[in-house]
Amino acid sequence: MSDPTGEPDRRLDGNAAAGVLTEMMTLDPTTAMVTCAHCGNRSALGAHLVYADAPAMVVRCPGCMQVVMRCASDEGGRRLEMSGVLLLAAPPAG
Repeated sequence: MSDPTGEPDRRLDGNAAAGVLTEMMTLDPTTAMVTCAHCGNRSALGAHLVYADAPAMVVRCPGCMQVVMRCASDEGGRRLEMSGVLLLAAPPAG
C-alpha cells in the first residue's frame, strides 16, 4: 500500500507504541526529567511541587509554579493530563 505521494505507507495503529510506552510508564517517575512547557525549566519530577488535597493531584513546576500535570482517579478510571510538560525524559535503563 502507498500513500498519496507513492511512498510505502509506514503508518501503524496505536498498538505499535505499546512497548515504548510500557517502558516509559514503568520507570521510577521521580527520576524522570520534566521540561516545563511554560518556562523551559528542566528538573526531576521528584523536585516538582505536588498539591494532593484536591479532587485531582496537581503537579507544579518548581521554576515558575505553573501546572505541568494533573492526575485524577475515580470510578470512571484514571486520567493524566500533561499539557504543561514539553518533554518527559527517562534515564537510561539499568
